[in-house]
Amino acid sequence: MRYMKISYLTLALGWSAALLGSGSAQTLIDTSAAIGVNNTLQSISGPGTNIVPQVQERLNGIMEGQQAAQAGVLAPAAVSATGTPAVQPEYLPLTGEQRTALQGAYTALEQGGAGAARSAFEALISQNYRHPEAHFGLALALLAQGQTEAARFELGQLVQLAPNRFEGPYNLGVLAVQAADYTAARGYFEQAAQLAKTTGNEDVQLYVLDALASEQARAQDWAGLRATLGEMVTLAPGDAELQLRLAQAQALLGEGVAALPGAYQALGSAQTQVSAALLLADIYLAQGLPERGLGEVDRVLATTTDPASRAPLLLRRAALLGVVGQLDEAVTAAAQGVRLNNKDAGAWALLGNLRSRAGQTQQALQAYREAALLEPRSAAYRTELATLRLRLNRYAEARRDAELALNLEPDAVSRARAELVLGLLDYRSDRYASAANLLRASASSLPTAETWLWLGLSEYQLGNYTAAAEALGQSVSLDPAPLARLNLGSALLASGRAAEAEVILQALVTETPGNAQAWYVLGLAQREQGRAADARRTLGTAAELGSAAARGALE
Repeated sequence: MRYMKISYLTLALGWSAALLGSGSAQTLIDTSAAIGVNNTLQSISGPGTNIVPQVQERLNGIMEGQQAAQAGVLAPAAVSATGTPAVQPEYLPLTGEQRTALQGAYTALEQGGAGAARSAFEALISQNYRHPEAHFGLALALLAQGQTEAARFELGQLVQLAPNRFEGPYNLGVLAVQAADYTAARGYFEQAAQLAKTTGNEDVQLYVLDALASEQARAQDWAGLRATLGEMVTLAPGDAELQLRLAQAQALLGEGVAALPGAYQALGSAQTQVSAALLLADIYLAQGLPERGLGEVDRVLATTTDPASRAPLLLRRAALLGVVGQLDEAVTAAAQGVRLNNKDAGAWALLGNLRSRAGQTQQALQAYREAALLEPRSAAYRTELATLRLRLNRYAEARRDAELALNLEPDAVSRARAELVLGLLDYRSDRYASAANLLRASASSLPTAETWLWLGLSEYQLGNYTAAAEALGQSVSLDPAPLARLNLGSALLASGRAAEAEVILQALVTETPGNAQAWYVLGLAQREQGRAADARRTLGTAAELGSAAARGALE
């Protein structure tokens, strides 16, 4: 009973400490990182992948072919990447009448007559099946009619009959994207990109490479994306957007310093200035230079008037100010950003995080409520609501939010934090076994000092003193806070390891000589080792500092 009384006193101290702390520092890191990553992913992909608008292009090609034929000039054979002429399939050339029919079919397709075009292309195929041109036209006509599978078949025929042309694999890639078969799409676009190098002009190459870049970004293949964007920059060195996207890919690969030249080039273009400033902020933050990133954001913010552009800049400014500890200014900037875009759940979450860190718990709760309303399936936001409601002693609501978070397929961090909240609530309700199970699960995914502390206290209440000492030792190793060390000393004493407890407690009273509870437990550890005189002096010190338990032990 003597040791259980010690536990009760130190547990009371531990509970009030947990109510004051919410683990929000971890959330700040997550929120700041999410802002940067989201910005990067939103702007790193090119325009949406569509079927190449090649009807007019094919008409032009047909006309050029007719003119060349009339002049008696043969088109040069395509050259492969090795410098040798690509192997051309054998097929009969179209007759003059067939070329005219082909031109008419493409003209009908361009003018919206997909049905007539389809009939004309099918007629040409029946006359000269091995010629690829009509197969491609028929594929486009079928797509215009919504006949996807039939179009896929014709594109496959195009690939077989004209393996040197990029249009076949490219458009098969587009169909694969529409079918959500992204792995196949990426493979098709890789083939198309190689073929476009020899059969397409620079605009065509850029178009195909852009489609490949989109799929590489989707797959988070940053190395492949960097290579693809590097090719695109070579083709269009003055394109600020491409420079920005290449710099973003480099930053995602951890090559932030190498990305700086491209990022600053993009900073000089009005079109990419805002995104470039945000990227520079990410890069400098990763380099441990948040103030430098803040300066770049502030410079662009000073000349930006468009609300849609100011909002992300203000939010990034808020995140950086939070990193450097200027919480009041950070809250102000985040609030300004939210006013400009109140439909951004991440912005509300950032505001909530900063307000939580600034001690504005009720206002933080309101901000996270707005975030959860915008994204009701977010386990992370529900976990934050649970944590804040626990801090405000709104226990039933905290339990509801934590349980809801666990049912929303949370990531590992959100799951661990929700389990921590539920563990603390079970501890408060004297359900120590349940609390220990939840806290142990939380610590296995997110081993924080706070979680280990509460696991140790739960094990202590269950009489598992050895397990308690082990958990409290983990807590002390992560954060040697006085409270954790005091409880560790109590657990060691309760498990019969009085000498080890004395070492820890002696160091604690040396550092915090006014800690009456530490003096008291130290006195008990000395008494347990049979050193009555030392114990009496130590307990006397504890009594002088106000420990009623020490006075009782001296009687």
